[in-house]
Amino acid sequence: MTQMSLALSLAGLSFMMTVIWGPPLLRILRHFKIGKIIRVDEPGFHQVKMGTPTMGGVLFILPVALITVMLNAVSIIGMQTIGRSILVPLIVMFAYAILGALDDWEGIRGKRRGDGMRARTKFTIQVILAIATAAVLKYMLEVPELILPGVQAVFDLGIWYVPLAAFIIIGASNAINFTDGLDGLAGLIAATAFITYGGIALLQGQIFVGRFSFTIVGALFGFLWFNVHPASLFMGDTGSLSLGATLAVVALMTGQWAILPLIAIVPVSEALSVIIQVGYFKLTRKMTGEGKRFFKMAPIHLHFELLGWSETQVVQRFWLISLLSAMLGVGLALV
Repeated sequence: MTQMSLALSLAGLSFMMTVIWGPPLLRILRHFKIGKIIRVDEPGFHQVKMGTPTMGGVLFILPVALITVMLNAVSIIGMQTIGRSILVPLIVMFAYAILGALDDWEGIRGKRRGDGMRARTKFTIQVILAIATAAVLKYMLEVPELILPGVQAVFDLGIWYVPLAAFIIIGASNAINFTDGLDGLAGLIAATAFITYGGIALLQGQIFVGRFSFTIVGALFGFLWFNVHPASLFMGDTGSLSLGATLAVVALMTGQWAILPLIAIVPVSEALSVIIQVGYFKLTRKMTGEGKRFFKMAPIHLHFELLGWSETQVVQRFWLISLLSAMLGVGLALV
């Protein structure tokens, strides 16, 4: 069996497991009334989503974990189907999922209902996890530190690798989190990015990274079965934070993280829109005494909704941009 066919088989397996696991999870979430709370400042037509089950990241994380652990277990009897190095992104996925779950729970049932965990607390934990992960990547796995398109060499970044890698992990985690706001958007964008890096990894000969990436893709497709418009399940921070951090780790393991802003152009744009909105508001308030908004609303997908685009139009058009950018990213990786 070729490496690509095995990777696609794992994607199919994780898809089926996720789709089968979906209805029982929905019943559990509805039973415990774990539903989405819509912010009052969101567009009014989002209010129909109030109460939709959230924390749906559990839906795709568990099948990915089960398949990865099982494939590592068979290596004990001499079958090398997946490498132990893949336990690093898997642990990262779990760690950020737990952080996201705590944030979701705090926003649903905690003292900060509707707001979630304090931003400073959440960011501090993200930084600690990211620095630890970056150190493991450099000193234990010894991954290629930087590969630039068109340059047939691996650059050694020395002591700068750990802070740079940590910044990428934190940035990607929050970028996917900002992207998660419309039915199917974050899932489609993340799946496209994982397909891209899975393909790059297989072309590099990093078969274990490629198989892991395609396992995630299959699980995300299974999640999208329940998340496409009108969504019956949201991934919440449980899913978005873990997806972003895991995508960053996979990109770092390939060494091709320089093209991550292109491959993940939509999440990067979402994060930049928030930074621009907040920065512009503070600047204009300081200069004129009255803060002004650069966009109608941020993240930017809400801006386009308020311009009159329907939710499905925003998702489909953003996904087309993401797909084209991913294709360009693969082209640059092959230069």
